[in-house]
Amino acid sequence: MPPWMPARLAAQYCKAPLDPLSRPSLVNLFVALSAQSSQNQVRTASILANLSDNPGAHQKRIRVGRGPSSGKGKTSGRGHKGQKQHGKVKPWFQGGQTPLVVQKGRFGFENLRAPVMSEVNLDKLQQWIDSGRINPTQPITPKELVQSSLVGSIRDGIKLLARGGDALKQPIDIMVSRASAAAIDAVEKAGGKIVTRYYTKQAIKRLVEGKSVNTGLPLPTGPEHVEPVLEGVRQKGFTYRLPDPTSRWDIEYYRDPAHRGYLSHTLKPGESPSLYFRVPPTVITKDPNKAKKTKKEDIKLWEKL
Repeated sequence: MPPWMPARLAAQYCKAPLDPLSRPSLVNLFVALSAQSSQNQVRTASILANLSDNPGAHQKRIRVGRGPSSGKGKTSGRGHKGQKQHGKVKPWFQGGQTPLVVQKGRFGFENLRAPVMSEVNLDKLQQWIDSGRINPTQPITPKELVQSSLVGSIRDGIKLLARGGDALKQPIDIMVSRASAAAIDAVEKAGGKIVTRYYTKQAIKRLVEGKSVNTGLPLPTGPEHVEPVLEGVRQKGFTYRLPDPTSRWDIEYYRDPAHRGYLSHTLKPGESPSLYFRVPPTVITKDPNKAKKTKKEDIKLWEKL
């Protein structure tokens, strides 16, 4: 910022005409420049005095023991006598009784390994479609949901929820990690299609970065699939393949047709999605070859005598 000049002196320099034939000195050029710039710039001397924190950024310290007018004088808000006035009581101390956690025990637990899902509601999805951020005529995958900013940070998967299910106007073809029963009904009622597929956080990142291709088919197993896979890599280049579930809960979830899982086509007719429980038969048939057990008559001891 140029040096400050008195207002009268600046006005004199601005009014003084410059002779075009005479060559002005360097000092005169700086003076004229400072005079012109001082008209456009206003320096407020009280700007530093007006600086302050944002509302709520600074909490006023409570000063205790400074007289009764503050309400925190004499006993400093601790009251009279006792352990709470003289010393410090830990927040979990229950007065000396048997702690409730010992009497009642602990119930339940928090699963720290549970996958964290990003939630997407149907009303928000319809809003994105109306604004042109998502094309409903193309398949909607986690890649489109992340790139359109409908899903913020990438997590372990995406779950579709049914809030605003009546607002869905057109059929959509969507593939997500999980979906509620009401969301599945709303999508199919509008004439759309929904498939749930197993994703991981790393898999979704690779989809967004273009290092992987989304597909609804599981990984092929068997030696007969080695050559076709290698031939596809030679022609199209290497891409990461999407993983399949390995835990029992995930396998049973994506095998269930009620969840529209992508592994439901692997079920045989009458087979249960569960890996350990079979579907009970509708009619229980008895084995004719099984001999009927005859009940032995109870023989009393005094009858033998």
